Amino acid sequence: MNAVELKLFKPKAVRAKSGDREGHEQAALMLEIELRHPDVFALIYHVPNGGQRHKAVAAKLKGQGVKAGVPDLVLPMARGGFFGLYIEFKATPPNDAAVSISQYTWIRQLSEQGYLAIVCRGHFDAMEQLRAYLRLEPTRVAV
Repeated sequence: MNAVELKLFKPKAVRAKSGDREGHEQAALMLEIELRHPDVFALIYHVPNGGQRHKAVAAKLKGQGVKAGVPDLVLPMARGGFFGLYIEFKATPPNDAAVSISQYTWIRQLSEQGYLAIVCRGHFDAMEQLRAYLRLEPTRVAV
């Protein structure tokens, strides 16, 4: 074979696929919640604020009320004197991202309104915090 033939059949470099580690871990968390706590799974939901979007779509969503920094998961189940639980979900270190200023601001504002708002790093941390929250007495609401 000559040099020209070698160039034609040179294998392409294989790059690792960029993975959404945070998304995979959050999906694993949701599956565990569904299996272990179906009553919680019925109420907990994800706020899809992140991700890459076309500028026109991002502008449309912003006009509809999407706000930067809102925590990823919301559990509208009152416990321990709190009105509900908000979780800002990050991947397990070393794959975790920093908590942004807007995320810290939301956590502070939600805490001031009577919610438990926390940052969890990974599936296991989030599950541990959720179990601790569920062990709290239900918040009594005067009607």
